[in-house]
Amino acid sequence: MARATLLAETVYGRIKEEIADFHLLPGDRFTETEMAERYMVSRTPVRDALYRLKHEGYVDVAFRAGWSILPWDFARFDALYELRTVLECAAVERLCQGAAEIAFPRLEAVWLASPAGRETDPRRIAEHDEDFHAELVAAAGDRETAAVHLQVAEKIRIIRRLDFLHSERVRATYDEHAQILRLVLRRRGSEAAMLMRAHIEESRMEVRKITLHMLYEARAAAPATMATTAA
Repeated sequence: MARATLLAETVYGRIKEEIADFHLLPGDRFTETEMAERYMVSRTPVRDALYRLKHEGYVDVAFRAGWSILPWDFARFDALYELRTVLECAAVERLCQGAAEIAFPRLEAVWLASPAGRETDPRRIAEHDEDFHAELVAAAGDRETAAVHLQVAEKIRIIRRLDFLHSERVRATYDEHAQILRLVLRRRGSEAAMLMRAHIEESRMEVRKITLHMLYEARAAAPATMATTAA
């Protein structure tokens, strides 16, 4: 049972990564058998992974038509980004109004580093970015808010990481995170919250543009990445 669960988790991660990397595009169709052969596993972990992705809104299944990749749901992502904004701005203000000492040595080491000491790998930057926002929310002390925030972060991770594929966006992220962190350390909550809102909104708009552009390029380069077959 443990091995079956691990296989399903592995297949789930690989399919989601292929969607995120635009190797599987909206409209691509496939069967469970094709995916089992693709990942060299049985159909059971593939089916488990696909139904999990269906629940998350990435794929769908139709009788006798097999599985297909769904279009990117930008309305859903916009709603999640707005929820994220509400949670993070409220957390920052609450954090700055609290009595506890505010200290973030780990975040300072990453985001207040000199340009020469900044991370350059996009995946590592994406991890640092998520850690930055999660640590600020967690520090505010509301466990329920932190739990919901982590769920939101998981749901937008697939597109959020695209924000770090271009050097200008990486620079902007470092600069804005540094400003937010300094404001929080000085307990200037309202200013930090205003900057946080602007920071998240800019990221949301950039990610949408990057996603649409990369989808266009992927379609132009590979108009049919998967065979259209019956289940």
